[in-house]
Amino acid sequence: MVNVNVWLIFTVALGFWMAWNIGANDVANSMGTAVGARAITPKQAAVIAGVMNFTGAYFFGKNVTETIRKGILNVNMIHDPWIIVYGSLAALLAASIWLIFATYNGLPVSTTHSIIGGVVGYGLVYAGTTIVDWWKLGQVVLSWILSPILGAIVAFFVFRAVRRSVLVRKDPVGSARHWAPFWTGMAFVVIGTMFYIKVLHGSNLLRGVVFYGVPTGAVIFALSYAIIRLRFRPSDPYLGVESIFRRVQVVTSAYVALAHGSNDVANAVGPIAAAYAVITMGMSGMKVPVPRWILALGGLGIAVGIFMYGYKVMETVGKKITELTNTRGFSIDFSAATVILVASWLGMPISTTHTVVGAVVGVGLARGVKAINTDLLKDIVISWFVTVPVAAVISAVIFKFLILVG
Repeated sequence: MVNVNVWLIFTVALGFWMAWNIGANDVANSMGTAVGARAITPKQAAVIAGVMNFTGAYFFGKNVTETIRKGILNVNMIHDPWIIVYGSLAALLAASIWLIFATYNGLPVSTTHSIIGGVVGYGLVYAGTTIVDWWKLGQVVLSWILSPILGAIVAFFVFRAVRRSVLVRKDPVGSARHWAPFWTGMAFVVIGTMFYIKVLHGSNLLRGVVFYGVPTGAVIFALSYAIIRLRFRPSDPYLGVESIFRRVQVVTSAYVALAHGSNDVANAVGPIAAAYAVITMGMSGMKVPVPRWILALGGLGIAVGIFMYGYKVMETVGKKITELTNTRGFSIDFSAATVILVASWLGMPISTTHTVVGAVVGVGLARGVKAINTDLLKDIVISWFVTVPVAAVISAVIFKFLILVG
């Protein structure tokens, strides 16, 4: 029993470390644009991101966690529960090692790539190619390709819409007073709908939109409209527009952080949930729902990582890919978060990093290719491609070692 408890504590500690790495690397997904556009300071970003990531992880993180826990490998082929324990440890350690390297170098790599590569790596060593659910893995890989494309497309058109409805108008401040509350309200339509689906476990999307999303969005729209009408009367129209959207961007950045926590917490707690289940209940434990305390642990780890080391990658995403203003940052946040939350509702472990970087590129393309730092973008894309095989190889080596010593 002592040995079992030691393995359990070790697994939980390693999962918390993985969550810490997610916070350190992926905080840029939610707050990099706001910091880059000077809407908030790095310290303010850490506080907002920490709270919202924890909330998203705890309330919305269950579906994707189930995919990571038992959707990539065919667990029916694993008869020894300790294989899952060793494999979960190997995957977490491999992903964490790679993330530390990437974060140190300021590269916004995918934590989703990292943990799934780790899971596939130990699975291939244990049982060969037959244990991997290649259809499911193919869907995951497809989502990695689609997420930056969708993020770029949505951000491109959102920014074009903002520019046409606000920036090029004769009275940009007056237009911003009307449109900024509209986009803020739309963000909360999605958040309200997701609350119905994830927290209240509703299954009817239309009902969620009509009875939860729209009323929530309408209230936020009314509040935003009243605040903006009362507080903003600047003399310089363009500075005035950016001033309005600076406040709105704080809201949309928090929205991205919520979406991030709902999706990427699975990268840390999926393996924890799998190991915890088989250690405490044997293979039958894989059928038991993920305990809430595990989701909370992942959310806490992400928050701590944000506070301690999140500034490195935040600088890359917020300042080095393309020049950001508040209207551009808002367009990125709103577009990326919508794609991420819809994917979370579908249970798809998409790459939050890919989606946000894609949205940054989409906004840059709306201003022309020259507005993008293509050399840096090339380095980022290369790091995306090597993440899965590197994590898989490291995980395979660690798994082999654990089998020998276990």
